[in-house]
Formats: sequence, C-alpha cells, structure tokens
Amino acid sequence: MRLKLWGTRGSIPCPGPETVKYGGNTTCFEVTCGKKRIIIDAGTGIRLLGKKIMLEEANLLNADLFFTHTHMDHIQGLPFFAPLYNPNSDVRLNAGHLGGEKYDLQGIIGTMLMKDPVFPVPSSLIEQACSFNDYDCGTVFELGDGVVIKTGKLNHPNGACGYRIEFDGKVIAICTDTEHYEGEIDANVVELAQDADIMVYDSAYTDEEYPKFKGWGHSTWQEAVKVAEKAQVKQTLLFHHDPSHNDEKMDQIAQEAAAVREGVRPAIEGEVISL
Repeated sequence: MRLKLWGTRGSIPCPGPETVKYGGNTTCFEVTCGKKRIIIDAGTGIRLLGKKIMLEEANLLNADLFFTHTHMDHIQGLPFFAPLYNPNSDVRLNAGHLGGEKYDLQGIIGTMLMKDPVFPVPSSLIEQACSFNDYDCGTVFELGDGVVIKTGKLNHPNGACGYRIEFDGKVIAICTDTEHYEGEIDANVVELAQDADIMVYDSAYTDEEYPKFKGWGHSTWQEAVKVAEKAQVKQTLLFHHDPSHNDEKMDQIAQEAAAVREGVRPAIEGEVISL
C-alpha cells in the first residue's frame, strides 16, 4: 500500500519561492493497493499525476477517482488531467456529498467546470473515458483484490466526505476538508481514522488563527493531535496548508506539532509513503 501526495495546499494554488518545500498545488492523493489505483480529489496536483501517466503509461488509466467534495480547489485540475482525454481509459468518478437532488457530479463537471465561457474544452471530450457515480455518504465500496473504502460525513460547507482505505491489514484515512466541533471530537472522523497507519487531517489553521475563520470548514493542527490520540493513529499528516502559510511558517508548525505528539507533521507535496 502506497500513498503519494500530488497536492497539499488548500483553497487556491500558491506556487512560488516561499512554498517550495511543502508545495503549492491543491489537493490530490494517489493510493495504490497492489494493482489497484485510487485517486482522491482533482486539485491542481492531479495535472502532475496525469503527466506521469502520459509519459510512463501511454496515457492509459484504469482507476477510481473519489472526490471529498467539489469546491474549486478540489476539482480545478480535472480538465488538465491528460488520461481523461484517452477514450480507452476507464476512470470511475465518485462523489458522496451532493445529495442528488439539486446537483450531481456529471452536471457540475459538465455545466460549471468544463463549459463555455468558463472553459473552452467541453466535458464531452472526457466522458468516453469516465463514468459518474453519486453515492450516499456512508457507503462502503469493495473494489476487489481486498480493497475496501469506507466513507463518512465531514463537517464542511456544502458537505464533504472522508475516506478510510483498507488493504492488506493497513489503513489510510483521508479527513479533509473538515472543521472540528468545540468541546468534542467529531465521532465520524474518529471512526474513519481508528487505528489508521496514516491519517491525513485538515489543519489549515493554528488554534490562534482559528477564531477568525470559524465556520469556514477547516480545522487546526492542535485538533489533529486530539483526533490522533483518540483514534490511536500511528502517523498524522497535517494537510490543506493555508495559502498564507509559507515554508517558514510550516517549519514552525512542524516543530511545534512534533513536540506535542510523535508522528505528527505537515504533508509535503511529492512525498511517497509506503506501508
């Protein structure tokens, strides 16, 4: 089981000399479980994954792509994901936060993201390679070869889903974007992260910054520590780095978090963790 982080930044891409160490691309995870490939989110980081597939795998992809939600920083890389333009690819797109009444995933991509005058390339050019699945958050997916993905509701404006990926006795939990509750630990997050080998947790802010952004749908590294202790997580990756947090600020957070709990540190764009 392997996790690669193609994008770690939240809200908006912020490339530049001040974000080289921890990364400027927005959310994208690649999880490989044996021969199965799972992608979580399609922020700007997914373009780099697509480039790799184009150069090394003949631009042919068979994978499941799950969205935590469809805010712009989690979907804006999708039109630039090269394998989707190969009609021989087979990519299953899944979203569990929309409810299916007013919006669906295919509609959001086709009428809001890839449609003139917002974007010049129509979604019809990727639809031969894609299928679209709107599911109810809480659904359990069995992908075959022993891969199980459990989903759970996160506390975020317009809704979001977290993921617990289980394979060969190992667990990776993706818990972004989510805001903690005052005075209690979110039971949904704990359930997703229980005894996980790796938990990725939304830590956009520090406790000192958080009051200014309450209700925005994001949490703090201090809350990540609380969840990690409650759920007995082995390694915690602080995620969804705020655009205002440059490498110097992230180094400070890394030092402070490590002093509180072993195995807690900021996620770094491009890193690979094998279990």
